[in-house]
Amino acid sequence: MRRLSTAEPDFAARFAALLDEARETTERVDGVVSAIIADVRTRGDAALCELTTRFDRFPLAPAAIRIAPEEIAAASASVSAELRDALDLAARRIEAFHRLQLPRDIAETDAQGVSFGLRWTAIDAVGLYVPGGKAAYPSSVLMNAIPARVAGVGRVALCVPTPDGALNPLVLAAAQRAGVTECYRIGGAQAVAALAYGTASVPAVDKIVGPGNAFVAEAKRQVFGRVGIDSIAGPSEVVVLADADNDPRHVATDLLAQAEHDESAQAILISDDAGFAGRVAAAVEAELTALPRAAIAGASWRAHGAVILVRDWAEAAALVDRLAPEHLQIMVKDPQALFARIRHAGAAFLGRFCPEAIGDYIAGPNHVLPTGRTARFASGLSVFDFLKRTTWVAGGPDALAAIGPAAVTLAEAEGLTAHARSIALRLGQGAAT
Repeated sequence: MRRLSTAEPDFAARFAALLDEARETTERVDGVVSAIIADVRTRGDAALCELTTRFDRFPLAPAAIRIAPEEIAAASASVSAELRDALDLAARRIEAFHRLQLPRDIAETDAQGVSFGLRWTAIDAVGLYVPGGKAAYPSSVLMNAIPARVAGVGRVALCVPTPDGALNPLVLAAAQRAGVTECYRIGGAQAVAALAYGTASVPAVDKIVGPGNAFVAEAKRQVFGRVGIDSIAGPSEVVVLADADNDPRHVATDLLAQAEHDESAQAILISDDAGFAGRVAAAVEAELTALPRAAIAGASWRAHGAVILVRDWAEAAALVDRLAPEHLQIMVKDPQALFARIRHAGAAFLGRFCPEAIGDYIAGPNHVLPTGRTARFASGLSVFDFLKRTTWVAGGPDALAAIGPAAVTLAEAEGLTAHARSIALRLGQGAAT
């Protein structure tokens, strides 16, 4: 874990090095992924079955690629009432928040008599990728599926890897609660290829969303254009702004909540109090001694964690904008005021009793967020990711007479004669060149 201070003369260089650090895998997987996609395109279900046997270590027959409805129902029924109630509360809150995002169509007529507008329509078919390697994430099912349903997507298909053939009952329970009945026991780049190009068992979709490992991310990159994608997700990250009035253990567990995701995850504390920052660092080490995922979290903290001391919160706000983190926690006396000074973050959590982990599960806003400083230009998953816009224009002879001549002038200036004529002829300018 590195320690930086804005008061030190070498801070600018050290902070730049932190920004430039590559946490994504350095392994080149593009060739392997390209071969997998080509195999699935060529051999369809046969390739899916062979690749699943190879990577997930269990024999898969084409008839079992799709998870049967009765299997989903049985898995859901095996989940405790307490867990089902928790899923239901999360689902209701996620749905309520995303319904607030639904946009309205636009229809206007201007002074020249030209009518125009914008119409929103849902994507026809969407594929959801749910990770299933180092951990299973039923919360990701809700976060991906519910906005799609709210947007009006007609078909939602879910792919989840099943290492050693084991299905996570809570993942299937979450799918059932979100109204997803089309589920496949396939993962990795082969699942992305199947969703993009289709096989006998897996009809193709129009867009693929959801995070995954380096192979999944590369596969999404390669199929983009054939289908839409949400983003290329990288390792998780959090920046915590905390003053000395916080409990060091609270802040330590907030940092470790991101670190335990993956060895490449990053947790950064920014504080204006050196003594408090030291107490947090000590608390992190103490928590690691009893954390079940200590090996992962410890590797993340020691390789990518950081504590940054600032002289004031104005400095902190400027640093946050340069970091553009996926998650931002603001634990100071007036979190709203400090948040107002920050422009770039995927999601923000304000106050001493609003840890980022609450957003992962139950708060309502989406937890699929931009990573790797892409919050500078990207946003978290929302209803808008499952909608598309179509603009329209309507007008009669008078409207064309009012604005058409200028269009003819511009078309002729660009040397596009047919463009000019298509308007000029309607204006009665039959001799127009």
